Amino acid sequence: MLFRSGPLIRAKGLDRVEDQIARTRASGGRVLTGGGRHKLGGRFFQPTVLAGGDDRLFAAEETFGPVAPVFGFLTEEEALSRANASDFGLAAYLFTRDLDRAMRAGRALEAGIIGVNTGVISNAANPFGGVKQSGYGREGSAYGVDDYLQVKSLTLALG
Repeated sequence: MLFRSGPLIRAKGLDRVEDQIARTRASGGRVLTGGGRHKLGGRFFQPTVLAGGDDRLFAAEETFGPVAPVFGFLTEEEALSRANASDFGLAAYLFTRDLDRAMRAGRALEAGIIGVNTGVISNAANPFGGVKQSGYGREGSAYGVDDYLQVKSLTLALG
């Protein structure tokens, strides 16, 4: 599969991604691919995969760049606990052949949108939005209008 990445929105984003990569390396992590500015120049950055290092860095900061940190785990419970340790929860991704595991993890993951065996999870029919510090409410679908409504209850007894 060919992976394409557009430019980062601001130059400050490049600095943030480079800083996260440097801190990952300093904590014992490795760059498996990418790791630098793209030859296209401007605000383009190479798609990057990191392995190891301190996963708290990525739990504490949203990256908003083409960086995928990969961490090992021994049990499903450990993986879910580490994923949910973040203050953020826009999207989560899970790759498994086990449908029961996919459903269990989907219920347990604290994220607004979850992809199972795919990285393409946004479309007009699905509600889009995060939880925790990644947002409130949903855009798109029938749920997107909920943020513009105010539900009111009126109880009336006559007689």
